[in-house]
Amino acid sequence: MTDGGKRQAGFVIEAAEAGGERPANGERLSDVAYRAILQGLFDQKVPAGAFVSQNDLVRLLGIPVQPLRDALRVLEAEGVLTIHPRSGIQFLKPDLELARSTYQFRSIIERAAARRYAETGDAEKARELIAGHKALMTRIEKEGLTDGALEALEVLEVGLHGSMIANMNNPLIETTAQRLKNYVTLIRLDRLVTAPLALRTLGEHLEILEAFVARDPDRAEAAIASHFQAALQRILGMF
Repeated sequence: MTDGGKRQAGFVIEAAEAGGERPANGERLSDVAYRAILQGLFDQKVPAGAFVSQNDLVRLLGIPVQPLRDALRVLEAEGVLTIHPRSGIQFLKPDLELARSTYQFRSIIERAAARRYAETGDAEKARELIAGHKALMTRIEKEGLTDGALEALEVLEVGLHGSMIANMNNPLIETTAQRLKNYVTLIRLDRLVTAPLALRTLGEHLEILEAFVARDPDRAEAAIASHFQAALQRILGMF
């Protein structure tokens, strides 16, 4: 989280608490705190594996105590951290087992999602994503992997996987998929992404998307399974 983002999150919560109300957008304060803690992890203001006190988090993230406590309980249930009474909070440190478990679970969910998308998903959306992938591949080949290209890669990844999950129209799957995405973000924090790796990922995405357009569920399932296997191998190379 940027310093500006931290100040904004703290201001939103504090202002709402001062008035005894929720923030203007109607969100619960604990939800704001939940996102702020995760963003603090993703921005590495709170290092993965860190053991910190509640007061440390209040200071680092600008979150008042009560919303912080509520958010910490949710994150503990999700496996992101462990609360040690009268001692502190220990955040998850990604390891080989977490990587394997996360990608295995993602594969189970998204193989079914890929089949369903090939059968019932929005083919025009898939074509738009294909065009976006090809344009980014050309950009990377010409300019290299710039910060802008990295941001575009993330947008396309969210577009592909998010579209598949949304097409399942199942709130339980959506909640689980978001939790797994949080794990993946933590696992990838120290991963160096190079132009060849980015191009390989985009190529794997294209295989999936082209199967969607062809309305070929067997090919789509095989492509997503292959993508996750390759992605896991890339991740395991970090450890």
